[in-house]
Amino acid sequence: MDALPDTIDALRAALIEARGRTAVAEADAAQARAERSGDQALIATLKLQIEKLQRDLYGRRSERTSRLLGQLEFQLEEAEASSSEDDLAAEQAAKATGQIGPTRKVPTRKPFPAHLPRERIIIPAPTVCPCCGSTRLCKLGESITETAERIPARWKIIQTVREKFSCRDCETISQPPAPFHTTPRGWAGPNLLATLLFEKFGQHQPLNRQCERFAKEGMEISLSTAADQVGAACRVLKPLIDRLEAHVLAANRLHGDDTTVPVLAKGKTDTGRIWVYVRDDRPFGGEAAPAALFRYSRDRGGGHPEAHLAGWAGVLQADAYAGYNRLCDASRQPQPVAEALCWAHARRKFFELADIAANKRRGKAAPPISPLALEAVRRIDPLFDIERETLGRSAADRLALRAERSKPLLDELEGWMRAARAGMSKHAPVAKAMDYMLTRWDGFTRFLRDGRVCLTNNSAERALRGIALGRRAWLFCGSDRGGQRAAAMYSLIVSAKMNDIDPQAWLADVLARINDLPQTRLDELLPWEWKRLHQTTTAA
Repeated sequence: MDALPDTIDALRAALIEARGRTAVAEADAAQARAERSGDQALIATLKLQIEKLQRDLYGRRSERTSRLLGQLEFQLEEAEASSSEDDLAAEQAAKATGQIGPTRKVPTRKPFPAHLPRERIIIPAPTVCPCCGSTRLCKLGESITETAERIPARWKIIQTVREKFSCRDCETISQPPAPFHTTPRGWAGPNLLATLLFEKFGQHQPLNRQCERFAKEGMEISLSTAADQVGAACRVLKPLIDRLEAHVLAANRLHGDDTTVPVLAKGKTDTGRIWVYVRDDRPFGGEAAPAALFRYSRDRGGGHPEAHLAGWAGVLQADAYAGYNRLCDASRQPQPVAEALCWAHARRKFFELADIAANKRRGKAAPPISPLALEAVRRIDPLFDIERETLGRSAADRLALRAERSKPLLDELEGWMRAARAGMSKHAPVAKAMDYMLTRWDGFTRFLRDGRVCLTNNSAERALRGIALGRRAWLFCGSDRGGQRAAAMYSLIVSAKMNDIDPQAWLADVLARINDLPQTRLDELLPWEWKRLHQTTTAA
């Protein structure tokens, strides 16, 4: 061990030197942590990109793909946040020692949208040269740094003044007519009404939470007043909902599905149903705009879809729910509905019996993996790969490709399933999964006879996703009337999303104009027509 200095000055110098070495070591350690965090963020980014590319190239490899992508995105978010935090710590440590800070390569930021307004803040330029003090300066150019900023919600009260005049000759008093109000008593403007509706039904924020936020922003609105405006706005939008329903039911092919909704009852909560019927012709290159029609019922009786689709005939894509059977009855008027069943539902029954990862999580209580179920999944997956190649093609092209490549696979699948099923007990889980398909084989193979039919019912499931995600936020419908109102608003909001427009901006414009438009022009407010007219006006 080196001898310690024997004088105070020498000790002071040694202490300063040791502190310097400690600071350098801390700066190096901070930079190492920043580099490690940057590497972890890069790894997370590349993992997410690889998974997305594999999904695009080879299709969904398992039912866990969507969960895996969500997990990877969350890991990327955490890694990027940790990397930025460590970078700042390393920069501060490097400044203290005079070292060069970390040089982590960050992703290139995309330019800000051109349509957003720009606010110029000009920093005053020097009036004299900082080098020689001369005042003879000439401008060479400018450097612009853009920063995104969000302006919090602002409230304002619009005063509409109607002046009165009296005629000096005949003493008649004249005054301009009262302005149009979206709802009776008209204290809420169209943008406020659109916010109430979209937050409640599109973002699943109950009115009491919205009113709490409004109060913090300086505008107190009682819950009963907000609810009154929601009911009035729904009534105003009723003619548009009727036109949306007519558009959906004019299709020759629909996707159908339903999900549960809690409904408040006396001293308890009942389970109601939200039904959806989706018109989406995009998979076979159809020109009709996509749209969704929602309906509410207190139970899941088969009479509800029969009433919803009374007078409609065509192909209904859905799961094998017995409540649709009366729609397919040969005696139905005007004619029976053709049934097209969902292969995603059928595959899931096999996948659950062959999910190795899920069994590993369950441990000793897990049922044994079924080799037959695993083989069924292996035989079904190529059908999905072929179907992805048909997206966007015409119905005739889809039909030709399916006849060439999908039909031989289906014939082999059917023969293998019937041979395997013959040697099993009817109580075997994999036998039940096979029976689900074999007893309904005509519905599962309808896509071979009609190029418009899709392999899955995912369009309807996507339309219901928002309800499933929002149930924990709004807890329950207050009544059957509330369920019907919710279904009507879901029809509008989901249809707007399917047409790639902002539902809140669209609702605000619709509410501002709907009572002024003649009935013959109401179609202009439908989401796809509104989008087309808006794009035409913007281009002009």
